Amino acid sequence: MGKAKFIFEFEINASRKMLFPYFSTASGLSQWFAEDVNLNEDKVFNFVYDDTDHKAKLSVHRLNSLVRFDFIKENGTEENTDEPDYIEFKLEANELTQTTFIKVTELADYDSPEEHEEVWGNLMNTLKEIVGG
Repeated sequence: MGKAKFIFEFEINASRKMLFPYFSTASGLSQWFAEDVNLNEDKVFNFVYDDTDHKAKLSVHRLNSLVRFDFIKENGTEENTDEPDYIEFKLEANELTQTTFIKVTELADYDSPEEHEEVWGNLMNTLKEIVGG
């Protein structure tokens, strides 16, 4: 299993302003992204999926546009590699069609790119059902 960078883009019929809380808040992320998401007093997000905790810090936050979460090693330290595992959500609007595009960039360990693409497709379908987009 090696580290790989994945980039996916999804079209959704919803405004960036409406979508942004689903990417930037624990309550929004827990509705579609993970089984549970909590934010502790140190502003560390804990994503729970597959009965495992995955802690991350919000490293980039641009209102209604971009969020990036850098994952923290299990021992509590940030990754010492050049680039830590991360996930980034970027919202881009097409003013002509009034459509929003969600660009997901993720650096993580995975064996199967096809399986990973299927997981993201399912997550985005869940989000679309929630927002009606």
